[in-house]
Amino acid sequence: MNIEDLLRETLSDMAREERPPPPGRFFQAHGGRSRRRSLTLAAAAAVTVMAVGSTLVVQGLSSRAVVPKDFTAQGSGETLAETKQGRVTLTVKEGQRLAQILKQLSTATGRPLVEFKRAAKDGRALGLPAYAKGALEGFAFPATYEVSPTSSPDELLTAMVTRFNRAAEDSNLVDGARRVGRTPLEIMTIASIVQAESADRRDMPKVARVLYNRLNHTPEMKLQLDSTIMYGLNKFDVSASNEDLRSRSRYNTYAHLGLPPGPICNPGADAIEAALKPAAGPWLYFVTTDPEKGVTKFATSEAQFFKLVEEFNKNRRTG
Repeated sequence: MNIEDLLRETLSDMAREERPPPPGRFFQAHGGRSRRRSLTLAAAAAVTVMAVGSTLVVQGLSSRAVVPKDFTAQGSGETLAETKQGRVTLTVKEGQRLAQILKQLSTATGRPLVEFKRAAKDGRALGLPAYAKGALEGFAFPATYEVSPTSSPDELLTAMVTRFNRAAEDSNLVDGARRVGRTPLEIMTIASIVQAESADRRDMPKVARVLYNRLNHTPEMKLQLDSTIMYGLNKFDVSASNEDLRSRSRYNTYAHLGLPPGPICNPGADAIEAALKPAAGPWLYFVTTDPEKGVTKFATSEAQFFKLVEEFNKNRRTG
């Protein structure tokens, strides 16, 4: 049964009831019919996404939230203007961590942050794919959302997961992961690193190739990425300190072989595509030699790598 048929059947069932169900019944995680309605909420969001394109209109079931006419989303630096019927357009940028997105949604809706944190914990109710293992990090898809003042945390996060699921279908994520010998979760983890480490989306396929070359190296090489350490320590610095490098976190890719346990941010479509289709090349290193201009260079040997580091230090001193 496709999404439209499922939605139509469920709404038909509801119309035959003596009185409308309370909004909370949409979010019950147990029971046959209530579970179907929870899934249908996600299906409804999917139909809306297909209808309006890149902007997702999220309508609420309750009327508790009040959206200010103008506000600045935390962590985005953008002022979001009120649209018709009190809705606001909210742009979730690629590469933000889930914690940042939840704060942004809290600001946009005027709802307490704790409500979003609570909703984010129930991955099954949000429609996460099984390979996400219940964790929302990496699957809150960056896009532009038109948010109603009545939108609940469950609805907003469900809409973001629905948008991810569409992107996963568009990129053929599951089959593509199988072709490169990785699980879908590993692909999303690689995509998140690619997103975090790339200064320019045009570099993403080459950054992905460096990750694969190090993972597939014999003997296997550690990824040695500051971005993963910073995530594990809940820091936002660009470079890890000597103290940071001693972290026992599983996200310390200087200390542990292989990928970290999961995504470190929420990647966009370009990063996912790069993780599935890395560029061909022998590179084992990359350095963003000029962060202000977004210049990243690639190397195949340690000697070349150290020259790039010197170039980075020179640009930093003269910048």
